[in-house]
Amino acid sequence: MSEYISKATPTVIRANSRCTVKIKDNFYSIEYTEERSLPDINEVPYDIDKERQLLWQEVNEVVDDQIDDILQPYKKNS
Repeated sequence: MSEYISKATPTVIRANSRCTVKIKDNFYSIEYTEERSLPDINEVPYDIDKERQLLWQEVNEVVDDQIDDILQPYKKNS
């Protein structure tokens, strides 16, 4: 199979970020998923690796922000 070169072009990329945090006796699970449609690469050229990296970065930031929101009350009491 290593000789075969795929002719497929991605049309959608999807990323899911999830984290569970324990605060005292409570567990909080935060999850965010985003899906993006890609244009026809023949009409609008793009770099799929950069598109993936940017998508991962953005979904992870959403989860990080949600965790930060949960932790804010505890940070004030420290």
